[in-house]
Amino acid sequence: MTTRWMPRPTRTVLSAALSAALATALAAGLTVGVGSTTATAEAPAAAVDGASGIGDPYWPLDGNGGIDVASYRIANRYALDTKRLSGRTTIELTATQDLASFSLDFLLDVSRVSVDGEKARFTKTDGGHELRITPARALAAGSRHTVVVTYADRPARHSYAGERNWLASKHEVITMNEPHMAPWWFPANDHPLDKALVDVKIRVPNGREVVSNGKLRGREVGRRSTQWHWSADEPMVPYLAFFAAGDFAIEKGRHRGLPWLVAVSERLSKGDQAASMRLMRKTPKVVAGLEKDLGDYPFSVVGGITTGLDPGFALENQTRPTYPAVGASATSLVVHELAHQWFGDDIAVERWSDIWLNEGFATFMEWRWTETHGGRSADAIMRSYYANVDASSAFWQVVVGDPGAAKVFDGAVYGRGAMALQALRNRVGDEVFWQVVRTWIREQRGGNGSTAELEELAARVSGQDLGAFFDVWLRTPAKPAATVDNGLD
Repeated sequence: MTTRWMPRPTRTVLSAALSAALATALAAGLTVGVGSTTATAEAPAAAVDGASGIGDPYWPLDGNGGIDVASYRIANRYALDTKRLSGRTTIELTATQDLASFSLDFLLDVSRVSVDGEKARFTKTDGGHELRITPARALAAGSRHTVVVTYADRPARHSYAGERNWLASKHEVITMNEPHMAPWWFPANDHPLDKALVDVKIRVPNGREVVSNGKLRGREVGRRSTQWHWSADEPMVPYLAFFAAGDFAIEKGRHRGLPWLVAVSERLSKGDQAASMRLMRKTPKVVAGLEKDLGDYPFSVVGGITTGLDPGFALENQTRPTYPAVGASATSLVVHELAHQWFGDDIAVERWSDIWLNEGFATFMEWRWTETHGGRSADAIMRSYYANVDASSAFWQVVVGDPGAAKVFDGAVYGRGAMALQALRNRVGDEVFWQVVRTWIREQRGGNGSTAELEELAARVSGQDLGAFFDVWLRTPAKPAATVDNGLD
């Protein structure tokens, strides 16, 4: 899924010789590739309707069956005063089975869909979350295709899975949320299992800024509006893609060769703007600190953005986390979101039940930062949790390794997830623990990780039978006993 997109004409003009060769091949019943789209002599005999979900039990409609997306080219226009979004997204995908139809996750009103330049039929199903596309011809397994979806709507009208995620005022908008955000502003295969390259163009009224993932590739200034073009060099999970539009102060530079860019909303008070910019400027140094434990930062650029809106949380958007205004001293929050660039972004979860791998690691790295910057040790923080949270607390009743959709972001997933990692550190020793962490990063880089894979790795690297240890910490809804085997001697 790391194939980079290339501009493609809507119509391919064949030379006479190539036309003759194509005709001969089709007559022989062969499959012939033209550009990056595969033409077949006849429709697949066993074509099916791709599933409406990728198979995650927490949100059965997330993602879709039968497709693998390589890239999204998003070209949107956003009107801040009316909160109306319109645009077109071009999707490069591969059919992973013979498909009569397939779905994308998308909430907005759609006016047109094409597949390989030909008009395709489409319907909205499952409460408007699924965009079901039926191409003029069935798609053969292994063939690559270009899908273009055109749309216009007010995203704030829509909800999914009990979520109303469009965060906007008449002066600013920011598309930040988890586990779902993409379907409010571009059609996607919306699950962590399908990473893709994301290229974002957003047109807004002149005088307003747009910030997104990756690098600023350019601006096109018109009479009344400006198009901002951003793209990231590495594939990402759909919910990690974002854009913010409004009035922002922007600073950038390089730290040890790594480009950084940060932004702060000018809708904040002067005091909050200054404090937020001081916090955002810490970003490159925090990355350098994390690299001492985790190895090289996994992406080609880093940054952060503080919104003037009130999301109530920060989020690890790839290469550029998003934050509320929290003051200049909230370094631990920056550590948490930047640790996610390794744990959650570069290594995404395989299923949402594996969420502790994201939040537990990011929280543990907060503790580690405190430990290495003059504060309490991570072990002391873990033992404080253990001593001060009564066994009857709901904190111990969450099954951290499979919390359920309703508790996927429960505090226990963060706190007990981090405790499990520190307890593992106590159990296997500091040197082996960091070998486990670095091996995990190396072996899973750019992909997806599961709890079972981490358990196997920890046992392999440590040479210990850790089954009972992980059962206690991840699968038992009770306070672990204070034993050596549980890392609590």
